[in-house]
Amino acid sequence: MRPWSAARLAALGGAQVLHGAPAGPVRAVIDSRSVEPGDLFVGLPGERVDGGAFAAAALEAGAWGVLVAPGHVRGLPAGRGAVLAAHEPLGALHALARAWRRELGAAVIAVTGSVGKTSTKELIAAMVRRHRTVVASRANFNTEIGLPLELLGAPPGTEVLVLELAMRGFGQIAELAAICEPDVGVITNIAPVHLEKVGSLEGVARAKGELLGGLRAGATAVLPAGEARLDPWLTAGLERVTFGPGGDVDWAPGEDGRVVVAQGERLALELPFTQRHNLTNALAAVAAARAAGVRPEGRVDVAFGALRGERVALDDGVVLINDCYNANPLSMRAALDDLALQEPAGRRVAVLGDMLELGPQEVEHHREVGAHAGRAGVEVLVTVGRRAAVMAEVYDGEVHAVEDAAEAARIVSGLLRPGDLVLVKGSRGVGLEVVAAALAGKAGG
Repeated sequence: MRPWSAARLAALGGAQVLHGAPAGPVRAVIDSRSVEPGDLFVGLPGERVDGGAFAAAALEAGAWGVLVAPGHVRGLPAGRGAVLAAHEPLGALHALARAWRRELGAAVIAVTGSVGKTSTKELIAAMVRRHRTVVASRANFNTEIGLPLELLGAPPGTEVLVLELAMRGFGQIAELAAICEPDVGVITNIAPVHLEKVGSLEGVARAKGELLGGLRAGATAVLPAGEARLDPWLTAGLERVTFGPGGDVDWAPGEDGRVVVAQGERLALELPFTQRHNLTNALAAVAAARAAGVRPEGRVDVAFGALRGERVALDDGVVLINDCYNANPLSMRAALDDLALQEPAGRRVAVLGDMLELGPQEVEHHREVGAHAGRAGVEVLVTVGRRAAVMAEVYDGEVHAVEDAAEAARIVSGLLRPGDLVLVKGSRGVGLEVVAAALAGKAGG
């Protein structure tokens, strides 16, 4: 945003300039505590606190300027920086982000889906980075507030933007797509997530399918092969590319995840993982990179975020798979399938917590995961939470049901034997990182 003057910012954001400032801001921030010289502080109203009340503190901290509702401009120190007033600061932030996206002229790849969108985003960025200047959104900067901040933080010269879009209900993906105007839209999958908000898998497809409605004519939609629930949301004029078994982009037979066949072209990849769900994410990433004009091949240097399948070596040959960032039925089954492919020296142990926001079918979903744990060769199951407790009803093996993560942390280390492989996974609200931390801390002690 550095080339934009205060007057230009106001015109683009539908604001009024009360005080100007030379040059333009480096980035936009919404937390006055993180303000650095050159920042534009945007004071957003919240449920408990109105950020506009901290405008003076932002200017005192050296902000280039502030963008706040008119009610917060009175009494701001004159001459400390630009002061812009907008009746809807969040709407102004959206407009500025959209304008900067257009000025950059970068190709925008937007990624959503029930499971794997963060990993797929990271894979796309890693594949593109060898060929283009790329910016990928940071973890959790995928909402109506985080997304525009990531767009505005992209420096001049950025050639490809890879952005994650999250949703909690209907209308949110459409809102995000209207801000970032994607050239490529990726939907990783449709799975039972946020069912309390959208009601059914068809509702999930409708909510995720809003991304397709936000694509311009001629844009590319990257979709899982055989996912018919997305068909009603495909609009005319889109280039459709499918990935996975039977799709336009798939793994070459017999190549064990080393060679991709993408619309007839063979591409050799070196990936630092073997999990089947991430191999599928890699196919989506290949399709997206090709749609952005990049031919991905060779080594893919990618590191997924914390708590997403991290393998940690503990004492006595015990290996922890820390996958407690989040969970839903599809990701639970994928993690258990990966566990089944491992050959530990000891036993397969699974610490599985509640899956949240599943709506009226939550009991059925938890029972199915319990049955799947048995099929995956889990020899010791620890369920955490009242919802997860029903897994024990269909699991035939050693089982321990506990009420919360703190209790699980107390008992799990005592259950483990040398050489065990232990998976820890549950919805973030269950807090199973406490269990993983306790195990890791015991090893470190």
